[in-house]
Amino acid sequence: MLKMISEQAILKRLRKICGGLPDTTETFTFGHPNFRVGNKIFAVLEEYKGELGICVKVGTLLQGIFLDDPRFFRTPYIGKHGWVTLRVHAAPLNWTEIRGLVKGSYQMVAAKKPLKKRLGRSKSKSSQADID
Repeated sequence: MLKMISEQAILKRLRKICGGLPDTTETFTFGHPNFRVGNKIFAVLEEYKGELGICVKVGTLLQGIFLDDPRFFRTPYIGKHGWVTLRVHAAPLNWTEIRGLVKGSYQMVAAKKPLKKRLGRSKSKSSQADID
């Protein structure tokens, strides 16, 4: 029998994983906690049709591989952009796997940030602070 882990316990573990990644923030948007790098979401904990899931971006090329696994489904609304949702109560959670999924999603989303922003520089002309 599958042991049910509470939503708060899952959120606590997810916060620890996401919080360990550079420049991340947690916001509450569309009724769900989500984790961002810059202003881009890379992980979400949400309930959809009564089922709790962890949503991550895997990219459109790999999405089909995940969708062959019954633990995953195409994330509503944003699935067309390569997002999948891991059903939290479909099988025992493998936190090593979840950490890998979250980090992969973070890297995909963070890679789209302009290089100057990733390096901590603004788009404006150099200031004295940039020189010092």
